[in-house]
Amino acid sequence: MNSVKGLLFVVSAPSGAGKTSLCKEVLKRINQRYSRPLKWSCSYTTRAPRPGEKNGKDYFFVSEREFVRMIQAGEFAEWAFVHNHRYGTSKKYLEQAQKKGIDLLLEIDCQGARALRRKKLAACFIFILPPSLAELRKRLLRRGTESAEVVSSRLERAREEVEEYEHYDYIIINERFAIAAKELEAIILAERARLRVRQDQIQAIVKQFRR
Repeated sequence: MNSVKGLLFVVSAPSGAGKTSLCKEVLKRINQRYSRPLKWSCSYTTRAPRPGEKNGKDYFFVSEREFVRMIQAGEFAEWAFVHNHRYGTSKKYLEQAQKKGIDLLLEIDCQGARALRRKKLAACFIFILPPSLAELRKRLLRRGTESAEVVSSRLERAREEVEEYEHYDYIIINERFAIAAKELEAIILAERARLRVRQDQIQAIVKQFRR
């Protein structure tokens, strides 16, 4: 069994702040540039796939009935009802990744992150802030995937979600995408360089210097 435990990076943000785009860009960069891979933590949801989304890659798309069954069976580390749909993270999925030494990037809403913190889950919590309310509104409208009513609902929710920032380890202000992506990549690399994470690797090197 791998003695190095996998790390969990939890990323939250108000809808439209750019967390999915940032996560996917950094996931690509990390896996292209470094030997230690980073894997997308695939959550479960009852919503329909958006254009371009694939089952098992972006989300596991399941029925309301199946999701309820999973709740009753205690299969979720966390789950939440967000914008009229259910979202959840598989407990088994997280446990297996940690045991196998696989680093996971988990994109979830503030409710889900709160539930994971309550369970004292070992993770690095990262919050993405939009530069302003006006810019967030622009981004939501630009997506063109929701009605004006849904956009208004998301903005109202965002007013509550931004207040969660103080419960996170790192804050990224996504004003310029390129800079925000560099910051997210830097956070992941810094967490991987912690003493407790590199203990086995360090010992193997230091041992060579001892008489």
